[in-house]
Amino acid sequence: MDRPALVVRVAAWYAAHARLLPWRAPDCTPWGVMVSEFMLQQTPVVRVLPAWEAWLSRWPTPAALAAEEPGEAVRAWGRLGYPRRAQRLHAAATAIRDEHGGAVPADLEALRSLPGVGEYTAAAIASFAHGRRHVVLDTNVRRVLARLEGGQQYPPATLTRGERERAAAWLPESDADATAWAASSMELGALICTADAPRCDACPVQEACVWLAAGRPPWDGPPRVGQAYAGTDRQCRGVLLGALRTADAAPEDTLLALWTSDPAQARRALASLLADGLVRRRPDGLVSL
Repeated sequence: MDRPALVVRVAAWYAAHARLLPWRAPDCTPWGVMVSEFMLQQTPVVRVLPAWEAWLSRWPTPAALAAEEPGEAVRAWGRLGYPRRAQRLHAAATAIRDEHGGAVPADLEALRSLPGVGEYTAAAIASFAHGRRHVVLDTNVRRVLARLEGGQQYPPATLTRGERERAAAWLPESDADATAWAASSMELGALICTADAPRCDACPVQEACVWLAAGRPPWDGPPRVGQAYAGTDRQCRGVLLGALRTADAAPEDTLLALWTSDPAQARRALASLLADGLVRRRPDGLVSL
């Protein structure tokens, strides 16, 4: 398998077929890239686009966001889901303002030190915002490499050392080529080598795919279980947060009454929101963001 030649082919496909997304524009700031990476975690692009544009219009720099209360970040997060991402993005913006002169750092370790920035997010920001050479290994890239070289329908449930080593072997030597590979392999997984309905006939590297050559054998590992939402504590938390986004504050009893199916679950959800710092009890007894 000639990896460098396949990397070039995927990059050429990307140049012709990539989605025109604002955080990929040449004039997008590192902060814009960082906001997109936080928002895109477990959230489809179509839902992120309007939220990203509104966010950057209101808070075009980390310092602008850091100047606001954390609750405003949670309010503006809307229905993107996983609102702790908004809280962590606010904390990261504050750290960037206070510790990095207001500029999103390019160094991988400096990025990893920011709240809410893990291994993937740090590498993605360093690569897409600053053009640095790093392994950017999200779910899409893991799936592409699992099929293309590993011959498996899906990657393991959790990231393994073997996957990291495989991804490193595919990484081009130059910063520019590595950044292009990170973006193009991710887009290939998002548009062509999808989880449930891969379009192998449209894949630019189909003739080199071990999984396709083997007849697309089905996954034989542990069952892949999707995340439930209906009736969960996460849904209950979302209902309570949704009410507080449209009101400055509300009595606790009023909030709890919004979840009628299980009063104990409502109390548990509110307690977890308070513990996470997503909501607070005000001195007047009302609950607010």
